[in-house]
Amino acid sequence: MSNAPLMPKATAVWLLDNTALTFDQVADFTKMHPLEVRAIADGDAAQGIKGMDPLSNGQLTREEIEKGEKNPDYRLRLQESKVVLPPQPKRKGPRYTPVSRRHERPSAILWLLRSHPELKDAQIMRLVGTTKSTIASVRDRTHWNTSQLTPIDPVTLGLCSQIELDFEVQRAAKEKPIDATYGGATLLPASETTRKDEYEPAEKSSDDLNVDAVFAKLKTLGGKKHEDEEE
Repeated sequence: MSNAPLMPKATAVWLLDNTALTFDQVADFTKMHPLEVRAIADGDAAQGIKGMDPLSNGQLTREEIEKGEKNPDYRLRLQESKVVLPPQPKRKGPRYTPVSRRHERPSAILWLLRSHPELKDAQIMRLVGTTKSTIASVRDRTHWNTSQLTPIDPVTLGLCSQIELDFEVQRAAKEKPIDATYGGATLLPASETTRKDEYEPAEKSSDDLNVDAVFAKLKTLGGKKHEDEEE
C-alpha cells in the first residue's frame, strides 16, 4: 500500500471543494506541503486539474471525512486497497529497445566506450539493449556505419535512465579500483626549501676582498703616474 493516494493533487482539489477539512489535514493525507494546498485553495496552483473523488476508488471513507471535519487535529487514514497487484517478474535477457531507436544504439555504445571504458560488455548490454557482437564491432571500428557514428549519451537518447547509468558506473568502479601507486609530482617540504647549506659561509669567505692589498696597489699606480709627468 502506498503512503499517498493516487493523483495527490487531484485528490486535494476534490477534498478542498467538497469537504470542510483544514489545509493541514488535506496536506497530511495527500503528502503535500500545506502551502501548496493553500495555493490550490486560492487558485494559484493546480489550475485546470479536475478533482478526483477518493471515495469512489476506496482510498477514503465517508466516516473518515466526518471524523476529520469534527476534529481539526484528526488525521485521515488511507484505506487499504482491495485489489492486489501481482509482483512484477524480473526481466531476463537484453533490454527491449523500440524499433525507432535501434539505429541509435551504436552511437550510444561509442559514447559509453569513450566516456566509461571501465564498463564491461555485459553492463553496456544491459544499458542499451544490444549484443556483444555489436559492441565488439563498434570498439574495433568494423561496424558497417563506423564513419557516420557520433558518440551520444544514451540517457539523452532515452535508451536508459541516469540512475541506471550511474549504478553501472559505480559498480564498475568498485570492481576495478583506480591505480593509486603514482600520486603525481608534489611540492618540496618547507624544511627542504628553507635549509641553508653548511658550505655556503666558506665559499663567501673565499671571495672576500683584501682591502689593504687593494690600497697598496692603488698607491703604486699613483707613484708611477707622477714619475712619468716629471720626465
